[in-house]
Amino acid sequence: MSEQSEHVVVQVAPGDEAEHDLRTRLLGYMVGLVLALLLTATSFFIAGTDLVWQPSIPVAIIVLAIAQMGVHLVFFLHITTGPDNTNNVLALAFGLLVVFLVVGGSIWIMSHLNENMPPMDQIMRMQ
Repeated sequence: MSEQSEHVVVQVAPGDEAEHDLRTRLLGYMVGLVLALLLTATSFFIAGTDLVWQPSIPVAIIVLAIAQMGVHLVFFLHITTGPDNTNNVLALAFGLLVVFLVVGGSIWIMSHLNENMPPMDQIMRMQ
């Protein structure tokens, strides 16, 4: 009976390298860095060129910004779909909720400032 060596291939999702060796983790960080730099350079290129249809520039920059956030979440913050990342995802969702409430509330307050202000001649009479 001859012994056969079994090679177990473990597929690792981006961001799940934390429990593996240093080389795998560094490779994950380097891939994330290259993607982040590529997305940043593309954003600057689109913003500063006339090769892109001008009305589409804001949409392209928003899409690149969302992709940049995804790269940072997966490669640097290690937010993945694994069962051990539930607390990280909940903390991220709560942080996003707070940010949206603050930004949305600020926009709502600023948009209603003119409605709540008295007319300018009334303000001048008060002084």
